[in-house]
Amino acid sequence: MHFLPTERIALFIDGANLYSASRNLGFEVDYRNLLSTFRSRSQLVRAYYYSAVLETEEYSPLKPLTDWLAYNGYNLVTKPAREFTDASGRRRIKGNMDIELAVDMMEIADRIDHAVLFSGDADFRRVVEAVQRKGVRVSVVSSIRTSPPMIADDLRRQADEFLELADIATFFTRRQMEPRARAATRSSSNGNEERS
Repeated sequence: MHFLPTERIALFIDGANLYSASRNLGFEVDYRNLLSTFRSRSQLVRAYYYSAVLETEEYSPLKPLTDWLAYNGYNLVTKPAREFTDASGRRRIKGNMDIELAVDMMEIADRIDHAVLFSGDADFRRVVEAVQRKGVRVSVVSSIRTSPPMIADDLRRQADEFLELADIATFFTRRQMEPRARAATRSSSNGNEERS
């Protein structure tokens, strides 16, 4: 990772996207180490974490993570996810945080030198381009090693720097897990179901 010690940076973490990519690559993110990594390499101005939360009467598995993030240096941005039934009768959850992330990135652009976006979503290409016009360098953290690749080609080309998540994961990995493809192959060949 190439960061200047004098650079003012902000992190923009698309929670669902980072979770999917890290699970696919076989590791869990240690958010304390992630924050420490960027604080030690630059002047971290802000770290945003975006997540849509399904508000039901049942306990949410995201609650411990979002509570921890809110009390440990992250600006937590959430909104209620909506549950609906699609045309084929399957239960779906919708909770897009793109607008919230884009607004925050535009608002802080005048106070930072470098934005680090943890997402591969092509929808962010235009906001990346907009903050670059304001003189902000943008690094995108995602993966081409997942199956399918998590990074959209348009976003990767727009970024000043693309950081392969698998290459930098050692800086903020909690514990290794088996990547999904290998775990699925092994469980089908053993006849056992593996849990992660």
